[in-house]
Amino acid sequence: MNVPLLQPISKAIKPYEFGSRELQVNQAVLGIHGLDVQFTGVNFLESLVSEFSPSTSSAMGLPREFHEQCRRSLEIDYLKMFYCWARDAALSVTNRIVESKSEVPEVKVCNAALRLMLQILNWDFHLNNNSVKTSINVFSAGARLDIDSSKRSECTLVQPGPAWRDVLISSGHIGWLVNLYAALRQKFSREGYWLDCPIAVSARKLIVQFCSLTGTIFLSDNGQMHEHHLLQLLSGIIEWIDPPEAVAKAIGCGKSESEMLDGCRALLSIANVTTPFVFDRLLMSIRPFGTLTLLSTLMCEVVKVLMSTYPEEETWSWEARDILLDTWTALLVPLDSTGGNAMLPPEGINAAGNLFALIVESELKAASSALTDDVDGDYLQSSISAMDERLSSYALIARAAIHVAIPLLTKLFSERFARLNQGRGIIDPTETLEEVYSLLLIAGHVLADEGEGETPLVPYAIQTYFTDNMGADEHPVIVLSSSIIGFAEQSLDPKMRASVFSPRLLEAVIWFFARWSCTYLMNPEEVRETQSQDHQLQSQQLRKGLHSFFREHNQGKLVLDIIVRVSVTTLLSYPGEKDLQALTCYQLLHALVREKHICVHLVSLDSWRNLANAFANEKSLFLLDLAHQRSLAQTLVHSASGLINSEASNQYIRDLMGHMATYLRELSSKNDLKSVAQQPDIILLVSCVLERLRGVATASEPRTQKAIYELGFSVMNPILVLLEVYKHESAVVYLLLKFVVAWVNGQISYLEAHETAIVVDFCMRLLQLYSSHNIGKISVSLSSSLLSEAKTEKYKDLRALLQLLSSLCSKDMVDFSSDSIETQGTNISQVVYFGLHIVTPLISLDLLKYPKLCHDYFALLSHLLEVYPETVAQLNSEAFVHVLGTLDFGLHHQDAEIIDMCLRSLKALASYHYKETASGKTGLGLHAAGHKDSGGNLQEGILSQFLRSLLQLLLFEDYSPDLVGSAADALLPLILCEQGLYQRLGNELIERQANPTLRSRLVNALQSLISANQLSSTLDRINYQRFRKNLNNFLIEVRGFLRTM
Repeated sequence: MNVPLLQPISKAIKPYEFGSRELQVNQAVLGIHGLDVQFTGVNFLESLVSEFSPSTSSAMGLPREFHEQCRRSLEIDYLKMFYCWARDAALSVTNRIVESKSEVPEVKVCNAALRLMLQILNWDFHLNNNSVKTSINVFSAGARLDIDSSKRSECTLVQPGPAWRDVLISSGHIGWLVNLYAALRQKFSREGYWLDCPIAVSARKLIVQFCSLTGTIFLSDNGQMHEHHLLQLLSGIIEWIDPPEAVAKAIGCGKSESEMLDGCRALLSIANVTTPFVFDRLLMSIRPFGTLTLLSTLMCEVVKVLMSTYPEEETWSWEARDILLDTWTALLVPLDSTGGNAMLPPEGINAAGNLFALIVESELKAASSALTDDVDGDYLQSSISAMDERLSSYALIARAAIHVAIPLLTKLFSERFARLNQGRGIIDPTETLEEVYSLLLIAGHVLADEGEGETPLVPYAIQTYFTDNMGADEHPVIVLSSSIIGFAEQSLDPKMRASVFSPRLLEAVIWFFARWSCTYLMNPEEVRETQSQDHQLQSQQLRKGLHSFFREHNQGKLVLDIIVRVSVTTLLSYPGEKDLQALTCYQLLHALVREKHICVHLVSLDSWRNLANAFANEKSLFLLDLAHQRSLAQTLVHSASGLINSEASNQYIRDLMGHMATYLRELSSKNDLKSVAQQPDIILLVSCVLERLRGVATASEPRTQKAIYELGFSVMNPILVLLEVYKHESAVVYLLLKFVVAWVNGQISYLEAHETAIVVDFCMRLLQLYSSHNIGKISVSLSSSLLSEAKTEKYKDLRALLQLLSSLCSKDMVDFSSDSIETQGTNISQVVYFGLHIVTPLISLDLLKYPKLCHDYFALLSHLLEVYPETVAQLNSEAFVHVLGTLDFGLHHQDAEIIDMCLRSLKALASYHYKETASGKTGLGLHAAGHKDSGGNLQEGILSQFLRSLLQLLLFEDYSPDLVGSAADALLPLILCEQGLYQRLGNELIERQANPTLRSRLVNALQSLISANQLSSTLDRINYQRFRKNLNNFLIEVRGFLRTM
């Protein structure tokens, strides 16, 4: 029989009862009718299991509920039986395979059986607790959720439950499998090709999969059964990877690496289901050392191979290194809320220390060898972020042996530092500098964690190990940190800078400072009080030593000054080095101004004042990239939070930006502006000033709001003048709009009524000017030819307008002013209405395929409909149809956030119409009423169309279950507005349902949707909550059999 034909046969058998064929299939699989039939029978079961899994089942036009019932039936009634059949099929032929002196046809049967067992163990077990009363997930497509895709090497846990214990654990099945592979391995030991034969590969994969077995299948006997199971497996796997040196040598001589890599994967699987102590003692009963020592020795050998073969193309050693690093990560990741890492036994700590020393040696060798003539530049071109994952794994290993790692790094760094000083002008320092570069990255990862979004604590290993009251000159962290700070300080010497500090090396220095300062520099004591009570004593001792050294009353302010001066050096002395300056502006300086207590000291430093003065009054910093100038402006404004009071902060900003605002005013008032403005140097200068203004605007906060408002107010007219002058310079137009967007967004919530009136009037004039010149109005027909995101850059000003309108809308939702804007007669809806008429003709469905523009557009639309639904209702018919057409497009978008915004828009639109008509008003008027087209056909009103579309989405299409709540909020007012249509649609669904049982369920569900939980016809919070519950129950009840697959 042809094996590819088995899939259609298994598909055909699915709608029917398998029991009637059970005996025949069993006989075939057991080999009663010969090897060919046995092979076919095993392959048939493999196809059947694949067909019954929702994630791999065929499209058959049957309800999703049916597929789920099939999966459940197979898991409960047949999966274990199929596994036993596959096991018995393999048992029936293994003796013949082992005893024969040549290849026999039984091999293909055994391989197929092993493959089937592996497939069954890969099943996503849902019913592993002897419970069959689990609800069907009617939203997901059946994909597994237990795979950690962030790891380089994926590892899936196998959790079949206690019902499988007799088959997998108690029957001796594991011993048989391990012994089978060992026997075949011994038999074909002289045949190098055998390791990659299908039967060898299948057997190893099955053994590795058994290493991931966990959960309730094991007895609650303090882990003894689980340990015995893992020991059985490890006793066979150990032959694949031990002794590591011999294994690596054999691979170097031509032996296949596949077995060794599978051995590494097995260790990773075991590490994912055990603690470090259990992992380590597994091997001690059969070897004089623990598993951690084996893991360390194995990785050391892999690293040695990497060192000897670098920089060849990626070989097996690269893959092995990644798998073994994931194994260490699985063992050492934080286990508790204190951020502590799993502790290793003493032997494991020593093994980790030895491994880390070799890792550092290999990284230093890679760094220096990357400079030889016969090596490409991949190593030198690799960015810090590209190496971050690997270095983070190295840091975990280092922290496991922190008492070894930090002194080692200090020693190596000091040696390189001394070598540079001794060899100045005598020897080429390039290799040493590359080694310093690597040491800086490794040290940064070991000493501190990434601080994105929060203040990182001192790593747990450092807290718990270095707790003695040692002096500053003895504390390893202080010694290493001081050594690096002292090295960085030498970059302030022009001669040293010229001979030693390349832009690449300074990148590592800046990166280190940014990471290190978040954890150690002047951190207040209260930040440390989040530690658990168990570690308070260690934390107190830590503060006495490590933290007190870098506080403001000790060396903290001195170190802060060094960091600032080094930062200024990177900005002024390395023109054109965008990567270096980006690290300085975006990471280091932003990190410094994140904490107010550091800003207090920053603004008192001469070095910081010099930076602010250079920014305000000198042209040197105008050479920076525009984005970096914006970031630097933002940073300087944030630092004003460290000044004594609000008035001082506001004056600081006036001094910082006053000259630039004056420049724009003077430029815009020139009589020959049109000719002067087109000069390249003037365009560049204007662009720089606009980006700086935007940076200041984005840093707005209550303390500095007054000065930033005054700054924007002072350049209102110049902005309009420049928009007129640069109407053909799209880049400048975009910068003008982005500044206005940032300024309005930062100010609008704080403005008093008269100030709001001024800003709204300004925005109206800007929109009118923009519209009068048709700036950005590119033919919509061109949008269909756009092939990439880059080609939509010409539409950036359109995105800016969307953001501006959204910011204006927010005033009616978030307002901190003391009076109402109505007191000044200000009508924000008018400017929004005008802006909408400008924007909507430019928005095409093709443009909405681009994520950034799409997000901004629907954010504005949902905002408008929630705050000013009457404004949208006043649009002319063409504009209204266009807006609602884009809304329908958004409902079927792939991005859940876009769909959510569209659902909120629908809710606002339908609820507005319902409430207006309930009070005797027209609501959406003709937009909501049906009409006849030119052919005399009746066309549904807009709300009827959306009711139909939303029900179609909810019942028959794919979407995230997280959207059900928002969908309910939109559906309720739609049903209330179009009750007659809802009844007709429900009747159509009922009539299409031929199955009487399912029809009855559907009738009851449709009735419950609009009546259960005391649902009423009001649109209040309680009623929305009730309908959310009703809709969720409705979908669970009917979506499974309405939706076909």
